[in-house]
Amino acid sequence: MAQLSPTMEEGKLIEWKVAEGDAVAQGDVVAEIETDKANMDVEALGGGVLRKIVVQAGATVPVGALIGVIAEPDEAIDDLLAEAEAAGGDGPAEDPAEEPAATAVAPVEVAADPAGAAPGGAAAVAGGRIKASPVARRMAAESGIALAGLTGSGPGGRIVKADVEAALAGGAPGVAPVPVPAPAPPPAAPVPPTPAPLPPGLEDRVEEASQMRKAIARRLGQSIGPVPHFFLTTEVDMGRALELRADLNTRFADGKIGVTDLLLKATAEALNRHPAVNASWEDTAIRYHGAVHLGIAVALDEGLITPVLRDAGRKGLRQISVEARDLIARARARKLAPEEYQGGTFSVSNLGMFEIDQFTAIINPPEAGILAIGQTVEKPVAVDGQVVVRKRMRVTMSCDHRVIDGATGAAFLGAFKAMLENPLEMIL
Repeated sequence: MAQLSPTMEEGKLIEWKVAEGDAVAQGDVVAEIETDKANMDVEALGGGVLRKIVVQAGATVPVGALIGVIAEPDEAIDDLLAEAEAAGGDGPAEDPAEEPAATAVAPVEVAADPAGAAPGGAAAVAGGRIKASPVARRMAAESGIALAGLTGSGPGGRIVKADVEAALAGGAPGVAPVPVPAPAPPPAAPVPPTPAPLPPGLEDRVEEASQMRKAIARRLGQSIGPVPHFFLTTEVDMGRALELRADLNTRFADGKIGVTDLLLKATAEALNRHPAVNASWEDTAIRYHGAVHLGIAVALDEGLITPVLRDAGRKGLRQISVEARDLIARARARKLAPEEYQGGTFSVSNLGMFEIDQFTAIINPPEAGILAIGQTVEKPVAVDGQVVVRKRMRVTMSCDHRVIDGATGAAFLGAFKAMLENPLEMIL
């Protein structure tokens, strides 16, 4: 299971694109994986035949676990599969000095031995099986060397080719195997009481969380606790901005300007004028970003993803509209590449289309701020001593207090408000 995004810890195998016995060339797409951000194709790292499918479609496994084996038709893979099974599904890694063995479908990482085995220790044992590479096993068998008496210098104490060669060079005879004690049986679990049956239609339902939902849970745990949030709210008169939008949409038939496009443009221009908000906290320093990369929160059935509109501070309203529409469409189809949802410097979340008046959004680290946009509604307001009906929108800014102070955030929010209320400022 390849790590297809920096935050990916496990993946769900959606579909195998080839069957056991099919010939595969290096670079061929062999499987589709659901990651924490998108569905992505996995390519073969080497050529041969798909000899074994280890993980079936629908299963979720951690990064580094063996999901399949590509090898030559007559190549022995039994030891490879046995070691993967003994290690709980993690594929073994060959010593780089050894001859090539069967190719795993995805990159394989080997974790350190739980016991902390290191060179100089006894041979590592996994699930009652001595950990050794296929080459080392064959050499030991041909030379009469007992693996149990050798010291493993590979990852996690694994015996590799060099260990057997060292034993042969020292004239070591076969050593009696070290008996491996059988594991003690686990204690009997207490039998829980049988719950009373629920009326029909009221039964609990448990579903495995999607990879995206798991990533959201991890990210929020890294934000709302460690990041000191504070919130600023203002109300914007959207009358002139909506009039400009209507006028532009009558002039340009090749693409409609949306309300979100106006919000993104106003945000980018406000960040250009207040670069102290376009920043990130880095332990003991603040990074002030040279470009504005806007994250656009997009709701999906299984969670939330934030595609990034690159260099938004240098783009006009129509270009922002075209690029944002494309990013949002591909985000909903789960077709974004990793670089298209990473590296944001500030985010915008708009729930106005869901008739939400006001809300607070959680900052997406390492960004220092996010705007939460509510719906635009007609309401009575006082203007020059008279009560009039205006189209108003409430906006709440979440700020990382390590980077943004109250006055800094207020100045940025004031610029955002001023550009929407006088929209010619942001298109000149």
